[in-house]
Amino acid sequence: MLKTMAMSGDGPERETESTVGVLGQEAHDAGVEERTFAAQFTSSARGAQLARRLAVRRLEHWGHPPTSDLSGTVALLIAELAANAVRHGRVPGREFHLRLEARPCLIRIEVSDASPDRPPTGPPEPSPDDESGRGLLLVDVLASRWGATPRVPIGKTVWAEVAMASRPEG
Repeated sequence: MLKTMAMSGDGPERETESTVGVLGQEAHDAGVEERTFAAQFTSSARGAQLARRLAVRRLEHWGHPPTSDLSGTVALLIAELAANAVRHGRVPGREFHLRLEARPCLIRIEVSDASPDRPPTGPPEPSPDDESGRGLLLVDVLASRWGATPRVPIGKTVWAEVAMASRPEG
């Protein structure tokens, strides 16, 4: 059971023991190890922060310490994609969904929201005076590949892949 923060929106946060919205699974197929983690989060800054923290914990469980380059890169990508889902993809009453998949040579990150608006197909070119707008630029630099796909029945999924330089520890 995961210890998570209950986020009611306007009320005070309290720690609760809950697995609501968290779907973790380990899959093994024909000797090829594939690991996935999926969870839903409130469409808020705290939800985005919790998504990043739980992903780092899951990567640690999979043998990638929080201090590793891979964990740091994945954390930054999740922070950007989740922040975009909260800021640009928020639909009142809907949550965003995070899915991580560890394959033998890469980590795939998927962040889904209920908004049908697709992100730009490439990173924007913000001016030096712009105070925001660099998130997808970071995603473009840090990810091996990234893109967006429609989500059935509603919304979109923005995904990014990070190549692993070596096998996990432990």
